[in-house]
Amino acid sequence: MLLDLDQPKIAALFLRAHLKMLELGMKNSRLSGTQILAKASEVTGQHYKRGQYQKAIDDLNLIINGETAHA
Repeated sequence: MLLDLDQPKIAALFLRAHLKMLELGMKNSRLSGTQILAKASEVTGQHYKRGQYQKAIDDLNLIINGETAHA
């Protein structure tokens, strides 16, 4: 099955999974937490400071569930 990664919902699913791992302390050698939060910002339109993984996860959940991110 091919996935369209340009769709915000698909991107939100992948970003949410990555953020959950970062929140648990699991690091990825390719992307830092800051880089992942920047990608989440592109999808949600919100700005995240370092370590605001849960706030980004909550905003991504809104997109995944078909709602809009809060201002």
